[in-house]
Amino acid sequence: MSAAVWPPISREQLIEEEEESLAAELEWLLNLLQENLASLKSGLQECLALLAPEEPGSTLALSSLRSENVKGFVTRVGTRIVKGDINLRLQTLPPPRALPSFPIHLQNPLLLPQLSTLLNLLNQALDIIDISTWTGDPHNGSFIAGQLKLLADTIDEARQTLKGGEDVVGGKWWEDLPSDDTFSPALPSTLSFHLSIFDAALLLHVRTLSPPSPPDTSLTGLSIRTRLGLASRPPVHDELDQVFNYGGEEVTVKEKVRVESQDPSLMAVMAKLSALGHAVAGWRLRVGVVMGEEMEGEGYIDGVKAF
Repeated sequence: MSAAVWPPISREQLIEEEEESLAAELEWLLNLLQENLASLKSGLQECLALLAPEEPGSTLALSSLRSENVKGFVTRVGTRIVKGDINLRLQTLPPPRALPSFPIHLQNPLLLPQLSTLLNLLNQALDIIDISTWTGDPHNGSFIAGQLKLLADTIDEARQTLKGGEDVVGGKWWEDLPSDDTFSPALPSTLSFHLSIFDAALLLHVRTLSPPSPPDTSLTGLSIRTRLGLASRPPVHDELDQVFNYGGEEVTVKEKVRVESQDPSLMAVMAKLSALGHAVAGWRLRVGVVMGEEMEGEGYIDGVKAF
């Protein structure tokens, strides 16, 4: 079955009619988008509200599940940890005399750089929406398409910041040292206490450190301690053979403990960002199709960006 225009018109006139139809459809779509931008803006503002520095904040347990290695809690208010008491029982960290464990007390607030970055990205996304609505030309398809791409990239970067890892700000523990007055008493130079965000949860890594030790080997290839039966096996972890520059000194990690605590507010922000990302991807697809742009490619499934 085929479709034809009756009465017949020239090819040039047909092309002109198609262009006029697409222009009208694009205008209708852009007007509809302006109405939906308010909903996107509201979703971003809800994310900001969940990160607002309001008391009493979120008190989160930080305790190892199957051991007594780490026991304690912290309180997050906005982008900072404002309270915290942790007790450590580690093989390579002797406690002070007459105490059963090594105490860590937070004296001054500890900033979480990932959450500061997240706040900046959310505000950037709001600015993009305001520019799309008030500053630029909301009826210019190319302009709006560019703004939607910028908005999608910003929301995706915000999600990646919440997912965490070494590639985000604050993800490299050896570069993110707390100030000397953060804890009371101050932590020894052989102890690293690092808080970050991973998969929208608060993640604590405690590491005991030591200078890299030179190899103690004999001509037989066996160390003196091994031959005498005095060698002790260090706790196994994934950084055992690595050397880091921590506080200007080369160190190795003797012992490493990881504790994770789910943060309901951060989980809600992650869910909202995922929904907003899918919504923006859908609008990019609609506008791109009407404008005749190719939307398939890396990061897209059937034209919709996948997360």
